[in-house]
Amino acid sequence: MHVFVAGGTGVLGQHLVPQLVARGHWVTATTTSASKLGLIENWGATGVVMDGLSAASVADAVAAARPDVIVNEMTAISMTHAGKPDIKHPDKWFSITNRLRSEGLDNLLATGVRRVFQQSYAAWNGEPRGGWVKTEEAPLNLMPGTAANPVLATVSAAEHKVIEHGGTVLRYGSLYGPGAIDDQVTLLRKRQYPLVGSGAGYTSWVHLDDAASATVLAVEHGATGIFNIVDDDPAPARDWLPYLAECAGARKPLRVPVWLARILAGDQAVFMMTEGRGFSNAKAKRELGWELRYPSWREGFRAELAPALSSTRP
Repeated sequence: MHVFVAGGTGVLGQHLVPQLVARGHWVTATTTSASKLGLIENWGATGVVMDGLSAASVADAVAAARPDVIVNEMTAISMTHAGKPDIKHPDKWFSITNRLRSEGLDNLLATGVRRVFQQSYAAWNGEPRGGWVKTEEAPLNLMPGTAANPVLATVSAAEHKVIEHGGTVLRYGSLYGPGAIDDQVTLLRKRQYPLVGSGAGYTSWVHLDDAASATVLAVEHGATGIFNIVDDDPAPARDWLPYLAECAGARKPLRVPVWLARILAGDQAVFMMTEGRGFSNAKAKRELGWELRYPSWREGFRAELAPALSSTRP
């Protein structure tokens, strides 16, 4: 198939495009920078500069490519706040990404390509009632009245648009792998990433390679509907955060009370670590035949961080 990957040089696109090419697909990948066209060509794909917020730019790029499938991985997370996370103000941190998930998605849907795959999110944001692990049927938590709401509401609206279009939603867990958790590791090594309260809130993780392989399978199977793309091991913060610190060669994270964390880091951080709900990958494994390289973040964190850690030791 001819697959058009919008956001092809992003953190996930860099894993997805080479996997699609390796499976024999013809890939057109977009970038916002002409300097990255050579990178795309080195993967064996065709590169095109595209502004996702320009309807004309999107229309021209898609018309020239004439793809069978569009996979939307556009974000602008690294372009805002100098690439630094601002978990206390996610509405500001994700402001451009929110536009790409609304206006940018509208531009892609307007091209008339019927098969559209949309990036979504399934990490800690499951419905905050009932069990700790949610299926695709459970609603997402939109955190109304908080700074996280504009981000989560935009994610939900994008899902509805794509489903109404007859497309596919891929809810990725918290991504990790090359370049994806550098900020968190840096904060852990500075002891600036504490455990909040009970640390009972669950998060679902997925390695970039596994997220990309699931996406390839969804494209090849012609899957429609919503799929949670997460690993087998949703876990509370009190388990994964100290383990991530250990893998990063950092000291055990400090623990702070909820009231202080809310002041310093905001509602999203408090909810994630104390009440977050993770997600089940049973549907993706069953319907896509997905097999994970890293079934658990325990294996993945160690594999990603141990080589880097050892290289820094004398």
